[in-house]
Amino acid sequence: MEILQATMDELEDLAKLFDEYRQFYGIESDISSAKAFLQLRLALKESVIFIALMDDKIIGFTQLYPTFSSIALQRAYILNDIYVTEDARGLGVGKALMEKVFHYCEQQYARYVTLQTAADNVNARKLYEKLQMKQDEYCNYVKYFM
Repeated sequence: MEILQATMDELEDLAKLFDEYRQFYGIESDISSAKAFLQLRLALKESVIFIALMDDKIIGFTQLYPTFSSIALQRAYILNDIYVTEDARGLGVGKALMEKVFHYCEQQYARYVTLQTAADNVNARKLYEKLQMKQDEYCNYVKYFM
């Protein structure tokens, strides 16, 4: 397995996997919109995407969005998306992607990386805790506009 930072060269295959990820969360398939979304993020350097490759096939990805910590006066990252194909689960792909994210954030002198997951996503929570991530003490509030 190899973990690489995605470029426009991987856009076609990445868009298919991104669409599969969105379907996992109950969103109707729309590969063209998924591709356009990723293309814009990459072109504008608005996100950092890492892909896991096995036998030249993308089997997982993670997407980071940069933000800042005003208190610490440092860059920070939101790990917004992580997905591993069903047939690659249990092979350590998620762990490898997370470790790549941590390494990248450290190289960028980030204060922290944060993520959210569903309370019932037991396997993901076990992985995050195994990687020494901690639940913070903040209450998150959301206001949806669409």
